[in-house]
Amino acid sequence: MVARDYWRPLYHLSPTANWMNDPNGFCYFQGCYHLFYQHHPYSPLWDNMHWGHFRSRDLVTWEDLPIALAPGNDYDRDGCFSGSAMEKDGKLYLMYTGNVWTGPDRDKDLAQVQCLAVSGDGVFFDKWEGNPVIAQAPEGENIHPNHFRDPKVWKHGDDYYCVLGSRTLEHRGQIVLYKSADMMNWTYLGVAAGSEENGGYMWECPDLFEMGGRDVLVLSPQGVKPEGDKYHNLHQAGYMMGKLDYESGKFEHGPFKMLDYGFDFYAPQTMEDPEGRRILIAWMAMWESAMPEQARQWAGAMTLPRQLVMEEGKLRCRPVRELSRLRRGETAYENVVVKGETELDGVTGDCFEMELLLDVSEADRAGIKLRVGEASQEETVLTYNKEEGKLILDRNRSGQGPGGIRKAPVEPDGGLLRLHLFVDRSSVEVFVQDGEKVMTARIYPDERSKGVSFFAEGSMKIVRLQKWDLERSVGNPAPETNDATRLA
Repeated sequence: MVARDYWRPLYHLSPTANWMNDPNGFCYFQGCYHLFYQHHPYSPLWDNMHWGHFRSRDLVTWEDLPIALAPGNDYDRDGCFSGSAMEKDGKLYLMYTGNVWTGPDRDKDLAQVQCLAVSGDGVFFDKWEGNPVIAQAPEGENIHPNHFRDPKVWKHGDDYYCVLGSRTLEHRGQIVLYKSADMMNWTYLGVAAGSEENGGYMWECPDLFEMGGRDVLVLSPQGVKPEGDKYHNLHQAGYMMGKLDYESGKFEHGPFKMLDYGFDFYAPQTMEDPEGRRILIAWMAMWESAMPEQARQWAGAMTLPRQLVMEEGKLRCRPVRELSRLRRGETAYENVVVKGETELDGVTGDCFEMELLLDVSEADRAGIKLRVGEASQEETVLTYNKEEGKLILDRNRSGQGPGGIRKAPVEPDGGLLRLHLFVDRSSVEVFVQDGEKVMTARIYPDERSKGVSFFAEGSMKIVRLQKWDLERSVGNPAPETNDATRLA
């Protein structure tokens, strides 16, 4: 039933069956990319967390591997929560949060500790006999003793460092920092950064790395209130740029910025690949959002792998170039003038990539309708509104599932709007102006809703359009390739 479900993505990662959420342990080990994830293998609902596991040689074609971690020890009997991976001495170490429920209230009655698991082959893991390696939150400081999770490990110099998500006793989100010489014995360094006004009550899934001479803290704050067009999802995901003082443990930083302006983006995690690229994957869903696929015995998916790039002091997010290997059957147009609404031969489908260069200088409103169905009256609409200076993603008529509108501020370059779209069976990802902004949404249209149309109030010119159908890439192992071919 699950394998045949129409809404299952063809080139986005989703569970073989049952529940998926946060990406974990994203890394490169023994010639392969590894992506672990929060997984409940017994139902399409969130419950006792295991670590599911995918592996790929090229970030495009993935194979499903055995469950890497399962709860069952005294320190993790109620869940192997989120964490990260680090290669050390030729072995792969997973550092994760062990969770135990201590009472009926799952927001208050919990004990969280940090644990290790080790593997020689990157597939089968043994939990460290000395677990937990961090047995409790630091005492004597304003750190909540129960909410203490999601370790992200990296190496700096000869030592290992780890950031953890936390909150204060007054429920303000914060990040704490640890240091270790061997990953087994950890020393608390302090609170690296904390919530200010409207910063949320809990900071989850922290990830700290250096890029372009700056340190970047990626995090997922819970409880941030809407401000204008921002922060309308239940929880947020974004980043702060600054500098981590490795002696004091303090991270001095600028304002929080969103990584995705859409509906479905949470718990992003990054890794550095052999080329030195910083690659990000996030959970393509949102807590407490309706997930129609649950009735079909699966839930959740991942975003495409995205490369983070620092340009002119700004962080951009672009789909990794390897995805071009999925392209088949190109359709191209140039210099098409749109007044009113227009369809183009060959521009249709439910599994495709499309690059657009649009001249919107003569239009008050202009855009594109995706997954259009005449019989079902379905459409997912992307509109540039000149007066507002915003790109608007509207899924109020996208089929089953939640509706809503999200807006992103966009400045066309000399009147030119660049869009890079990825449409899959139940999702759409929109990269804007070469990755200045991204908007992601899960949608659940009828399988007959495959139309695409362009519209303008005034006049819009499609300066250039390239559209490709995309092949299935999930579920089969990638062919053997040498490194030069794999990263070409």
